[in-house]
Order: sequence, then C-alpha cells, then structure tokens
Amino acid sequence: MTEAARPVSLGRTLAFSATSLPIAAVVLAMTIHLPAYFATSLGMPLSAVGVAFAMCRFIDIPVEPALGLAMDRTRTRIGRYRVWQLAGGPLLMLGLYMLGAAPHGVGQPYLVAWLLVLYLGMSTLLLSHAAWAATLATTYEARARIFGIMGGAGVIGALGVLAVPIVMEKLGYTDAEGVRGMLWYLILLTPLTVGIVAGFTPERIEPAASGQRFRLRDYLELVTHGSMARIIVGDLCLTLGPGWMAALFLFFSRDRMMFTTGQANVLLGVYILAGLFGAPLMGWAATRVGKHRVAIAACLIYSTALVTLIFQPKGNVLAAVPVNFVAGFVGGGFVAIVRAMVADVADDIRLTQGKARAGLLFSLTTSTAKIASVAGTAITYPLLERIGYRPALGHANTPQAIHGLTVAFLAGPIFFLALGALCFVGYKLTAERSAEIRRQLDARDAALAEEQAVAGLGADTGLLGAPRPT
Repeated sequence: MTEAARPVSLGRTLAFSATSLPIAAVVLAMTIHLPAYFATSLGMPLSAVGVAFAMCRFIDIPVEPALGLAMDRTRTRIGRYRVWQLAGGPLLMLGLYMLGAAPHGVGQPYLVAWLLVLYLGMSTLLLSHAAWAATLATTYEARARIFGIMGGAGVIGALGVLAVPIVMEKLGYTDAEGVRGMLWYLILLTPLTVGIVAGFTPERIEPAASGQRFRLRDYLELVTHGSMARIIVGDLCLTLGPGWMAALFLFFSRDRMMFTTGQANVLLGVYILAGLFGAPLMGWAATRVGKHRVAIAACLIYSTALVTLIFQPKGNVLAAVPVNFVAGFVGGGFVAIVRAMVADVADDIRLTQGKARAGLLFSLTTSTAKIASVAGTAITYPLLERIGYRPALGHANTPQAIHGLTVAFLAGPIFFLALGALCFVGYKLTAERSAEIRRQLDARDAALAEEQAVAGLGADTGLLGAPRPT
C-alpha cells in the first residue's frame, strides 16, 4: 500500500474535522437567524435584507474560482492548504464582530460591506478544508467516510450555535441578544478549531506533471466534465431545497405551526442533531451502494418528510420531533456526499490535466451553494412581501398570508430536490471507475516523486508543517 493510499486514522480524522464546526455554525446563523435579525430587530425592510444577502453572494461568487486556483498553486514550507486555513479564520472573525456591532436602523451599505468580509473568510476556510480532505483520503470509500465525519462535526458546531439563543431565551434575554450571543460563540470557536486543524494535521502536496499551465480550456473542461456537470447542478438543487426551507423555517414554525421562537429552535436542534447521525451513516451507506444512489434516496425521503409536517397538530412540539429528525437525518448527508463525489472527480481531472485542481473544483460547488443559499432568502422574502405576509405581525397575519407562507415553505424544496435526484440518475464515476483512476495516479505519482526528489517537491508536511519524506 502506498503512503497516499493508507487509511486516515479516526483520531486524525476527528482532529481534522474541527474546522467544520464554525463553518456549519456560520451557515446556520447566516441562513436562518441573521437575515431575520436585521429585518426584525434592526428594522431593515425584508426586500432590503434579501437584496443585501443576494448582492454579497453574487459578488463573492467570482472570488471562489480565484481562491481555488490560488490554493492549488500554493506551495509553502507549511503546506498548500494549511496557510489558507490560517488566513481565513481572522477574516471570518472580523466579519462576525462587525455584523454583531451593527446599530438599529443600520443602512444596507454597512450590511453589504461586512457580509463580504465574512463570506471571504468563510470561503477561504471552506475551500481549503475540503481540498485538504481530498488529499488526506484518497480512495472512494475513505472519502465517503472522512466527509461523512466532517459533516457530523459540522452538526455539532451547528447545535452549539443553535443552543445559544435557546439558553439565552430561558435566561430572559431577547431574540436580538440571542443572535449577538451566537456571533460571539462563533468568534471564540473559530481560532480554536482552526488551530487544531493547522497544528495537528499532516499535509501531502501531490507531485505535479511539469510543463503544464492553467488555461481557459482547462477551466471549461472542469465545468463540462460529465460527472462534474451533474454534481454542479445537483449540488445547486440539493442546497437550494433545504436552504429554501431554512429561510422560512422560523416564520412557518411560529405563524403556521404556532410554536414559540424557543420551541422552533428546539425543533431546529432536533433537525440538526439528526444530521450528526445521518452524515456519517450516509457516508457509510455510500461505500456499500454508491454515493449517487444514496443522494437520490435522500432526496425522496426528505421531500416525503417535509410534506408530513403540515399534517402535524399545531403547537405540539413532540408530534413534530420525528418528522424533523427524519428530514435532518437525510439532509445532513447532502453536503458530505456531494463533496466526496467532487474529490473523486478531482482525481479524474488530475489524471487528465496533470495538475491538482481540487481547490478549483470545490470552488465550483461552493459557488453553487452560495447561489442556492442566496436564492432561499432573495426569492422567498420578496415573495412573502408580495403575498402580504408581515414578519412583525406574527399570528396576526391574514389566513391568506399564512396559506401563502405554507405553500412557499413546501413547494420550493420539493421541486428542487426532485430535480437534484434526477441529476444523479445514470452517474458514471462509480467506485470501480474511481479505483482504476487512483491506481493510475499512484503509479504516476511514484514516478514523478522520484524525478522531483532532488527539488524536494511532493513532500509531506507533518505537525505544524515539519517536513517529512514521502
């Protein structure tokens, strides 16, 4: 067994997964709580909040490929992706602090400016973490496991940030103070987790074929690659479905299901906690039946669970728990499965182009995820405004407005998840094909490493970047 093919130990995988905690927690806060905070507590109009979040996401999207390409070209004494982890943490912390410091009546330019800083930090952490994982786990099965465990770690981070407003509500704090508490939780969590990953994870820089530069044609090959094209569209749909639901979750739970904000957060906690089990177990299932088949099944189960929510008795938290658990169980594995599939494509691309493109490939899926998460807010918030729903009125909204809220809550996720499932019907990059690609890569890497040994390329970097021979 080659050095690259050796399995990653459980302890090392758990330590490496630490960055997933703040990343998932930020995604939750940004999707569910922060837009509602600016619209309700700080007095910004719904449409202004939706436009601000959409504008920042679309401005940030071109940055993703540039970041990915820069990461793939990075070669430092402490590694390729480690240095980007260390750079992304402070940016994320700065954006979080300034958003938490926003005063009542804050203008849209302030929100846009600091959202951009936050998104840049989050993108840097997310891309470097995912690309680094693809070099740690090099087989079809190992990648399903590592991304599944990373997904489970992300659930723990999301549960932690969700617990903050629940506890603060019990202690008598307002919803606005609960959101600011969430932001401080994230500010404190980020340096701790990034430090664990950067300090205790070895990094192997794969040898690259010489004489090859990145060309526009190479980028087009990434986008039009048969498997990658399916993943891009499928990831857009699999992110947009749950993201659409998440954008309306608090409104639907409070005004259609008659839950308090605290009860809604408890149910959201059940949903997220289920992902702690769902992400690793779906990763395990993917090693048995294939990643694309697990993704298809998850879409069908999620949609069915979502529909049953409207048949639950209003105000009964216990009755809603099983449905939220099932939806969260399968929903928690969407990102893990897709990222594991991207890692397989990265091998295929490296075999044909001769260069590492993992960062750039992951930037494509994070870009689609950003588009999807923006769409959840940018489409649904103005839509609710048009049908007459007003967040500040709560239960006092008209029956027509509540009905429109319910239709919007269900129709969008179900449609996009069905479309996402269709994207993976007939998917070709199976376990057998991935194993053959990996065999060819290992043989070529061994030859290249021998040729480049004098220059010191292709070296492992151990704890805190200490060089180790391959």
